[in-house]
Amino acid sequence: MAVRDHHPYAFTCWLAGAGIKPGSNYGGADEYGLKIVGNPVHVHDFHATILHLVGMDHTQLTYRYAGRNFRLTDVHGNVVIGMLS
Repeated sequence: MAVRDHHPYAFTCWLAGAGIKPGSNYGGADEYGLKIVGNPVHVHDFHATILHLVGMDHTQLTYRYAGRNFRLTDVHGNVVIGMLS
């Protein structure tokens, strides 16, 4: 598995509007940003949540390539309710 050379297990994304809970943060990392210490969100869940916020059902966003159906959230992904207002 390839690992980035900085902050390989946690990332930050600033979201506002579109139904995001105002004035809050979700999840957390240690003081160095290396390890997740609370409320981890997988990238599939993050994408599903963003698609939900813009009014799209991530399970319906499917495209066919090389004889297989693909989704941005693959076969995973759940909307993170704790991020919504």
